[in-house]
Amino acid sequence: MELSEKIIELLKSSEALKGGEIAEKLGVEKSEVDKILKKLKAEEKIISPKRCYYSVEK
Repeated sequence: MELSEKIIELLKSSEALKGGEIAEKLGVEKSEVDKILKKLKAEEKIISPKRCYYSVEK
């Protein structure tokens, strides 16, 4: 499973999370997560309900 898929699955099963929290829960570098979050947001696969927090449309 790709990291982007893991991020989406994590966001589906939790409330809105910050990039650092996502990185911590998945055990990866925050910089890697930030790059993927930016890409997923541009593709409209995730949303940002408030500044610096990420979630999926439920």
